Amino acid sequence: MAPTSAVRIKHADDGAIRPDSTPHDMRALVAREAAAAGFSAVRIARVGDLGAEPGRRFLKFIADGQHGDMDWLEAKADRRQHPNAMWSEAKSAIVFGLSYAPDEDPLRFLEVGDRASISVYAARRDYHDVVKPRLKRVARALQLATGADVKVFVDTAPLMEKPLAALSGLGWQGKHTNLVSREHGSWLYLGIVLSAAEIEPDEAEIDHCGSCRRCLDSCPTAAFPSPYQLDARRCISYLTIEHKGPIPHEFRAAIGNRIFGCDDCLAVCPWNKFAQASHDLQIAIRPETQGPRLDELLALDDAAFRELFAGTPIKRAGLARFLRNVLIAAGNSADEQLVPLIERLLNHEAALVRGAAIWALSRLVPRARIERLAASHAQESDESVRDEWTTALAS
Repeated sequence: MAPTSAVRIKHADDGAIRPDSTPHDMRALVAREAAAAGFSAVRIARVGDLGAEPGRRFLKFIADGQHGDMDWLEAKADRRQHPNAMWSEAKSAIVFGLSYAPDEDPLRFLEVGDRASISVYAARRDYHDVVKPRLKRVARALQLATGADVKVFVDTAPLMEKPLAALSGLGWQGKHTNLVSREHGSWLYLGIVLSAAEIEPDEAEIDHCGSCRRCLDSCPTAAFPSPYQLDARRCISYLTIEHKGPIPHEFRAAIGNRIFGCDDCLAVCPWNKFAQASHDLQIAIRPETQGPRLDELLALDDAAFRELFAGTPIKRAGLARFLRNVLIAAGNSADEQLVPLIERLLNHEAALVRGAAIWALSRLVPRARIERLAASHAQESDESVRDEWTTALAS
């Protein structure tokens, strides 16, 4: 961040900040309040400087169908193209970064067949719940100091955070389409405060990826058609978190034991070497040294699921989608001891779970047993589950 002048803000006896500061002074206020709120980084962008190119790229992403079944992206595509399309009065974007850099190799559980691998962000408290109160704290101080309206965003409104973050100088969008920071690597949660006040901006960051393509080459499902482009329909994070239906067969083996999210493209980024492990966000899931056990996860009912994952992003996905993911991992595990637990899930109330259980069993038991199980479930009413039986019998 560029040098700032001393802040000249009057405080009333009640401690409230009064609008008695210049736009340049606001930079120091933002920096001070961001640090006090516990953010790892903060930069400022002028909203009007965001050109039309990010919006064009987004519309092409939608037109190509690469957003999958994330219908909310398409529903408000017109408002996402530029912050002023959502709020015409916005002049400044204050972009905050909160590091969640792990202190261990996030890929360390991928080769442990009877265990599950959970992405770094999902094993921590839901970042929406952590970041938003901190943003509101800074936003209140900024509003009191400027008298101008503010709006707070944490990935829940039609706002493209990453192009604004790059414009602000917080980082740049890497070839994996995520933000990369020279100080924090690929491990930053983003939050934004839009203000109707004019605040001196920082310089935009340039791209430092160079010829490196580690993130692209690391993707198990080839989700990057080209550098800086993501096809969400092939992305393991999308498939295990956002996608509501059965996971396409072509990706199931490649998912391995990743039951919620995928860190592969993030973890291999060379800029991570500058990131310091963050202990700011409470780790909500503390697995054993080799990761959560698949047999214990397969046995979860709704109450146990909610208790185990309370406060994490996983809880929002719901039990059925979670069990679908665990069953894919079980099918990839080669662990025949999981078979009794999987067979029980053939009778689960959710068709999504029953279908995934069929696939998992088809990977673990002889064909003759699949034939007997199919015969005993011949009255299946759901078409997608019947399709799974047909596929299992044909393999």
